[in-house]
Amino acid sequence: MAKVTIAIPCYNHGEFLLETLDSVHAQSFDDYEVVIVDDGSTDQATCDLLSSLCRPKVKVVHTKNNGVSAARNRAIAEATGEYILPLDADDMIAPTYLEKAVAVLEAQPDVAVVFGERLMFGEQEGVLSLPDYDPRRLLVENLIYPAAMFRKTDWQKVGGYCDAMVHGWEDWEFWISMSRLNKRVVKLPVTLFLYRVRGSSRDHSLGFIRKLAMFSLMVWRHKPLYFRNFVYVLKKLSNHILFGTQLSR
Repeated sequence: MAKVTIAIPCYNHGEFLLETLDSVHAQSFDDYEVVIVDDGSTDQATCDLLSSLCRPKVKVVHTKNNGVSAARNRAIAEATGEYILPLDADDMIAPTYLEKAVAVLEAQPDVAVVFGERLMFGEQEGVLSLPDYDPRRLLVENLIYPAAMFRKTDWQKVGGYCDAMVHGWEDWEFWISMSRLNKRVVKLPVTLFLYRVRGSSRDHSLGFIRKLAMFSLMVWRHKPLYFRNFVYVLKKLSNHILFGTQLSR
């Protein structure tokens, strides 16, 4: 059994996957495993890579295309690790990520989620820092990066990622679910997550109608939270619309 499972959904991202795995294998903390779920890839190069991939501590699971939420859930279901770190197949992590995040979770049982600052690379470069975590503000703005570490037991308690979030923001919805556990969230003041910016990424191509559909689904799934904070949410959403700021980063 491993202490940490890195859960990687992969759909046609074979050209980036080896670089992602290199960043994992460079970790200062070595009690980990990697579970890659091939989410029904159709790109031949990706299929060939995943069929022949042979690396230490790496397991590949092949499924039909069910979307990133289902792929993450399948990877976590296969995990033997106590702690989970989701990681997209085109992103990377800094060498000390596992060491630093595990230390927090081991020492502080009241912490549910740990993550660090994000360094963007690719079509956009630089550190993009999120505002401090606030569970109420989380209802209208995603305040946690997708690659954040949490306990597998907490994933089980909240029911995992929502498969119905098919157009994106599934990580945001998951963090809202995790907020209902009333545990703390820790953002470490160091760059630990390396996010590849591509024009074709899901966040960049998510249109208004799909954003509306996904946000409406989040509200529906967490009706008590949104109802209790109705005035706050309405005011914040009005500000986002008026000033053109982003809900999810």
